[in-house]
Amino acid sequence: MTEAELKDFLDQKVVQYNTLDFIESDPVQIPHLFTQKEDIEIAGFLSATIAWGNRKMIIKNSHKMMDLMGNSPYDFVLSHSENQLDSLDQFVHRTFNGQDFKAFVKGLQHIYTHHGGLETVFTQHQETTSTQKSIHEFKKIFFEANQPQRSQKHISDPLNNSAAKRINMYLRWMCRQDTKGVDLGIWKSIPPSKLSCPLDVHSGNVARKLGLLTRKQNDAKALNELDTQLRHLDPKDPVKYDFALFGLGVFEGF
Repeated sequence: MTEAELKDFLDQKVVQYNTLDFIESDPVQIPHLFTQKEDIEIAGFLSATIAWGNRKMIIKNSHKMMDLMGNSPYDFVLSHSENQLDSLDQFVHRTFNGQDFKAFVKGLQHIYTHHGGLETVFTQHQETTSTQKSIHEFKKIFFEANQPQRSQKHISDPLNNSAAKRINMYLRWMCRQDTKGVDLGIWKSIPPSKLSCPLDVHSGNVARKLGLLTRKQNDAKALNELDTQLRHLDPKDPVKYDFALFGLGVFEGF
């Protein structure tokens, strides 16, 4: 397949999968429940945080998170009582438990109270061509409030050679200007050209079969290789190809 043929093939797959139907089976549906900016970005951040494993269980548990926060995540983050915080103890999704949920609420409260909110933190630390240093700096700031050490594993660090799939997916949701209505695109201060593909086992395997990726591990080095290829195909909106790679892997078993 020539480069032109590959681009045409992937562009067709983006059109096929980047549709409103995609929302029904994806955790991106959680931030779509809200209209206030802060509710959207907090709901998106928490649901992206637990986005590993069975997709139906991810969605079910993301809804449970919202229910435990009274379906007002921003208000809960800023104004929760100790009793309300203790009610989160019952939550569990794989290795993310109630203690982690409480730690993340406190981290979010710290971000909004002392650092101007999620968008501000990510925007202040973005580099010329990438958001990976932004993720590294965000993690440091998020855990400034002395949350338990065990909770820190739930935010990956690209500068520690992680592909940081879940938080790159979150940034896609928040920053990508999606005319089809899947990604929310409520953050205008980070251009989609800087976003990185949410690299996981599905997208990685498809990328290798298509010759977009040679590295065998799904790590930060592989992500940089894949990003370089996707930005060559579309410099302005490279992560749109996540829909193609994910769809080919999950829905078509490519």
